Amino acid sequence: MRWDVFAWAAIALVLFALEALAPGAFMLWLGFAAAVVFVGVLLVPGIPLLAQAGAFVVLGFVSIQVYRSWFRRREPVSDQPMLNRRAEQLVGRVVSLDRAIVNGRGRVQIADAFWDVSGPELPAGAAVRIVAVHGMTLEVREA
Repeated sequence: MRWDVFAWAAIALVLFALEALAPGAFMLWLGFAAAVVFVGVLLVPGIPLLAQAGAFVVLGFVSIQVYRSWFRRREPVSDQPMLNRRAEQLVGRVVSLDRAIVNGRGRVQIADAFWDVSGPELPAGAAVRIVAVHGMTLEVREA
């Protein structure tokens, strides 16, 4: 048995095993590229090592691009797109200021959490509407 045939079969199997151990659909596509190179080297003896490596790189790149453009586009749309975006869920809500907005910074309390806010100068207790989120700071306007 030729060493290059054995090497590409081993590389493909290792990549498939890595995908099984740490799923993420990345090693799977590299494994497919290695399997195609394995079949090519098996059927066409005498392919130079540099050409084999080049084919693997090109096939790996192409297979990952096919995955990214074809399969990821078909992922189902979530029925709760804001599920893990707590701050974005607050946009549109009207709350009262816990601490006055001075120099563009203040604070509100929503449920049991305090949030930093930015907006126009307003006194404590004023009703504000959350209009945007910047990291962990809520942007507010007078309601």
